Amino acid sequence: MALKPTIYKFRISLSDMNRDVYDTLNLTVAMHPSENLERMMTRVLAYCLNAQEFLDFTKGLSAIEEPDIWLKTLDDQLMLWIDIGEPAVDRVKKATRIARAVKVYSFNSKSYVWWTQSQAKLKDLNVSVFAFDNKEIQALAGLVARTMEMSVTVSGDSAFVATAQGECEVSWKTLQHVE
Repeated sequence: MALKPTIYKFRISLSDMNRDVYDTLNLTVAMHPSENLERMMTRVLAYCLNAQEFLDFTKGLSAIEEPDIWLKTLDDQLMLWIDIGEPAVDRVKKATRIARAVKVYSFNSKSYVWWTQSQAKLKDLNVSVFAFDNKEIQALAGLVARTMEMSVTVSGDSAFVATAQGECEVSWKTLQHVE
């Protein structure tokens, strides 16, 4: 018998001062049985950092040919491909051929090892790569409840997150950026 995903519901008051986006997001997120809270909350944070019309979570770990988050137009063009973690260079290369923009958000303690090994191969690709601070992602995951309201304020290279369970700040480094 296959394990079922755990469902989380988020009501997020988003203030992204970098992009002048101010919105209330109602997200239902399925956490795959093999996924941990840190990875799921990295997906939620990446969603917030890219929030716009038609942005959507995919089947994620259940569908290896899809990114974690994507933006498709009404005529099914893939505008944005977002992967969470440390994807293989071949996967990123394939993504750059089928999506207009590709972003990778890394969050593990091994992120910099992955980046050191992949940087030379990714530098010529149309991909932006960001690394979240692992300890701060762990702090964010520690605030999670199955149903929760949270406020996310993005400014510069950090996001301040406030919930009923507490608050934390999550920062990231831009390892590679393309326009």
